[in-house]
Amino acid sequence: MIINKLDLIEFKLKEFHDFTWLKKYGTAFWVVDETGSGCICIGMEDAGKKYFCKIAGVNTIEADVSPKESIEILKEAVHLYDDLRHPNLVKIIEDYEYDQFYVVVFEWTEGECLFDHWNFEKYKRNTAVKSPKEKFKQLSVSKKLSTVDVLFSFLQNVNKKGYVAVDFYDGSIMYDFSTDKTTVCDIDLFKKAPVINDKGAEWFGSKRLKAPEEYIKGDIIDEQTNIFTLGALIFEFFGYFSEEEMEQRYVNNRFLPCKYSNWQLNEESYQAAIKAVRLNKNERYTTFAEFYAEWKKASSPMIY
Repeated sequence: MIINKLDLIEFKLKEFHDFTWLKKYGTAFWVVDETGSGCICIGMEDAGKKYFCKIAGVNTIEADVSPKESIEILKEAVHLYDDLRHPNLVKIIEDYEYDQFYVVVFEWTEGECLFDHWNFEKYKRNTAVKSPKEKFKQLSVSKKLSTVDVLFSFLQNVNKKGYVAVDFYDGSIMYDFSTDKTTVCDIDLFKKAPVINDKGAEWFGSKRLKAPEEYIKGDIIDEQTNIFTLGALIFEFFGYFSEEEMEQRYVNNRFLPCKYSNWQLNEESYQAAIKAVRLNKNERYTTFAEFYAEWKKASSPMIY
């Protein structure tokens, strides 16, 4: 592990790299270096304008792929942000090769990632500091329902454009607690349908939210898989789980919804969400349109 530095920002990589070429975007003020993607993400600011720079090929200490693979994935992802344009999706300014790296520069979006795993140790050291996930859980029902509406809109657009959301989880979502805006910030592994699980249990995604077919080699990953993912996220937003229940998801490779007694909303909305996360795909909603209609019918009458 080597400590790298740019301006006053320090970050850990497997080797030293010179990042002073980023100075054309101003001064570094923020960094995320603990990524499995093999990319480092650096926030730069120049005369009040901020940029989010994502750089592949740097060999991060948590990388699940080689530097070469990280470059290939990021290159392939660039067109997705254009094909799947949405008011709540981050926007690319430019992308290019530089030395042995591949660089994508995004417009800076204010907000906090709802699964900021790179800060977990900080929260352990200081329990007085609340994580974005904790803060989001404590928001009013109406604000969280608005986020669910955004996710429905975004995922329906993904499906309409002929894509499947892959590795979509709460780490792909940002929330600005000052403006209440929800932003989708990472779609790098989304794929054009049809999509087949060619990795078995190692298929992309968080074990906290994965559908059964995301563990089975040869199974189809499709709209109903994404319906399951959104249903699981809804349970994360409005359900309460013990640490033991969360641990069982990793041990058993299986998402399970919370009990109704640990559900924040009404019974109708609970049943609407339950159908989305049925283990048997044939028992889930067939389309997002069907799911959304049922969800809105169940949740709209609630008084917040």
